[in-house]
Amino acid sequence: MSGNRAVAYIEPGVVEVQTIDYPDLVLHDGPGVHPQNAGRQCRHGVILKVLATNICGSDQHMVRGRTTAPQDLVLGHEITGEVVEKGPDVEFTEVGDVVSVPFNIACGRCRNCKERKTGICLNVNPVRPGSAYGYVDMGGWVGGQAEYVMVPYADWNLLRFTDRDRAREKLLDLTMLSDIFPTGFHGAVSAGAGVGSTVYVAGAGPVGLAAAASAQLLGAAVVIVGDLNPERLAQARSFGCETIDLTQDPPQAQIEALLGEPEVDAAVDAVGFEARAHGPDAGEAPATVLNTLMEVARAGAGIGIPGLYVTEDPGGVDNDARTGALKMRFGLGWAKSHYFITGQCPVMRYHRELSQAIMHDRVQIAKAVNATVISLEDAPRGYAEFDQGASRKYVLNPHGALDGVTAI
Repeated sequence: MSGNRAVAYIEPGVVEVQTIDYPDLVLHDGPGVHPQNAGRQCRHGVILKVLATNICGSDQHMVRGRTTAPQDLVLGHEITGEVVEKGPDVEFTEVGDVVSVPFNIACGRCRNCKERKTGICLNVNPVRPGSAYGYVDMGGWVGGQAEYVMVPYADWNLLRFTDRDRAREKLLDLTMLSDIFPTGFHGAVSAGAGVGSTVYVAGAGPVGLAAAASAQLLGAAVVIVGDLNPERLAQARSFGCETIDLTQDPPQAQIEALLGEPEVDAAVDAVGFEARAHGPDAGEAPATVLNTLMEVARAGAGIGIPGLYVTEDPGGVDNDARTGALKMRFGLGWAKSHYFITGQCPVMRYHRELSQAIMHDRVQIAKAVNATVISLEDAPRGYAEFDQGASRKYVLNPHGALDGVTAI
């Protein structure tokens, strides 16, 4: 095959669907590929026909011009697909398998992988530990918002669904396993959400909604979601969350009105570095969420931080923000003996168990995040609407596997 339609970043605010090369089992030089990765042989890899691939808030950071992403970088790290070709070193994955791809690319051989820290694999990215498909400074692995994509270290990375027919029936939920659902779950687990706990989730975007649904799955008594966007708050209420409107009274006062006390047992930052200050017409203030969580989390509580923070932000509000140096009230967190867990979610730590919860109808994650199917060619519209605050998780449908499917 000679062609492959894919979504590429062009410039701030602009993506387009291009025809790129059909993948093979080599990481070729191209936009964003680190020179030490160019030409890397992947006999251990497979080629996937992409059945579903999602637009992520992390992609949106790049598309807004808030990173150093190069022109023509093919986007997309949330991938579910069918194996159409396998490399000669692939032993246990077969052509025809339906699989979920963790957004973390991991070798399975290094110290961190063996310690289940697959978000910071030491062998796939010459720049720093950790890698992902279609993302700036992550080694240059080609993204999966495409018709076809190559996945390295397939036997290690792929989650294979043994019941292919059932997997296709549940595809809209299962596509959330590549990132958003495990990432939200990781945030809730990291924060200490559990049976009978009270949980505050900052941010009602897709990751925040996934974190809220995860806290419910873990047995939380009350899950409170805070945001500035009324449509997103309504989506959180649609599956049983309490909400607070951050354009109104201070978060502690609103939490106290709901719980009878101003603090919660666990707190999750699902916003990241593009946070805005609270109040009507508030401007950007990147440490707002972290400082608020230290205020509303009880002494000894955990703060899970699945929201993305970067080391370089060309659009930062000041010189400190441009290098990821935030004005945090860390002394408050220290005084309250908080613990913080940050970084990429190690998807493989959670995805098998979460797939079982989906398959056995213990959670309706696509409904919780308002999964909305659009065509690959419609990706520019999806990015534009998401950037305007639409309360939807856009799922691209390159081969029609999700035709007629809606979240239920």
